Amino acid sequence: MKESGRKVGAVSPCAACKLLRRRCAQDCVFAPYFPADEPQKFASVHKVFGASNVNKMLQELAEHQRRDAVSSMVYEANARVRDPVYGCAGAISSLQKQIDSLQTQLALAQAEVVHMRMRQFSTSSSPGAMDRAVDQAAMGESLWSC
Repeated sequence: MKESGRKVGAVSPCAACKLLRRRCAQDCVFAPYFPADEPQKFASVHKVFGASNVNKMLQELAEHQRRDAVSSMVYEANARVRDPVYGCAGAISSLQKQIDSLQTQLALAQAEVVHMRMRQFSTSSSPGAMDRAVDQAAMGESLWSC
């Protein structure tokens, strides 16, 4: 059973204390958030932010906010390791470009569907066929719109 990132009855240091090669105290601020079985989690955070800064940030936060802060630091640190210049801003920018590209593709596909429906009904000789085609095309667009 685990209690605050440590095995009960064992003297196993948390990942932070293990990396920093220090004794892990009972009230270690890192232990609940950097368990011994996830050493890479603290290693990347330490590489980007430094242990002293992480310690200060955690101590300045209320206890209930620390888990989210650590999660954010781990995400940002991993993004910085992958992209040292832009970090998560680079990932966000890349995703935004993908969204823009996909929206353009969707608009082109919707326009092609409307064009095909218009062509299909324009060859029909029945009166009012064009009005029905426009109505159906509009209905199709509303089904595909975001």
